[in-house]
Amino acid sequence: MNIIDTFLLTFIPLFVAIDAPGILPLYISLVESISDKEKSKIARQSVITAFLVAISFLFLGNIIFSLLAIKLEDFMIAGGILLLILSISEILRVKEKEFAISETLGVVPIGTPLLAGPATLTTLLILAGTHGYGMVILSLILNLLIAWVMLEKAQLIIKIMGVHGIKAFAKVMALLLATIAVSLIKKGFVKILETI
Repeated sequence: MNIIDTFLLTFIPLFVAIDAPGILPLYISLVESISDKEKSKIARQSVITAFLVAISFLFLGNIIFSLLAIKLEDFMIAGGILLLILSISEILRVKEKEFAISETLGVVPIGTPLLAGPATLTTLLILAGTHGYGMVILSLILNLLIAWVMLEKAQLIIKIMGVHGIKAFAKVMALLLATIAVSLIKKGFVKILETI
């Protein structure tokens, strides 16, 4: 497998899991009453928080797994089921999540759990186990840079795509995430069957 294939196999699942376009309508509704300077600060704070949470989980998660003697295939199945549930709930969700506005808006809820939520963290660990840390961290950084640009230019993106366009895109991303989840569950079972 060449480096481009490996990059795409780590970048695309993370792009789908982070789902920056999908959070834009909620982000705009949360920050609409504040100044542009504060919006930029929140966008920056969100991405930095998501990166720190994701990196911490990426390294500490594997230490915990080794202490508990959890194998990658076990996590692939459990993580795949979790991703499948999250993606189905996203597809079927009608009501928007409600969050209170606070000074730490960029940390919670935007940084985590919106950008670095269960789907992102689960995807990170599984990808690191199958493709290595270097490429996964690079893909994470690039995805968070894309998320930062999208948050900075949220109003423009919403104007171009429209709220319904963004929501439709988010549903398609959730469907892709469900497909990735099924693939992970299948691979996990195959790995277990190979060891029997």
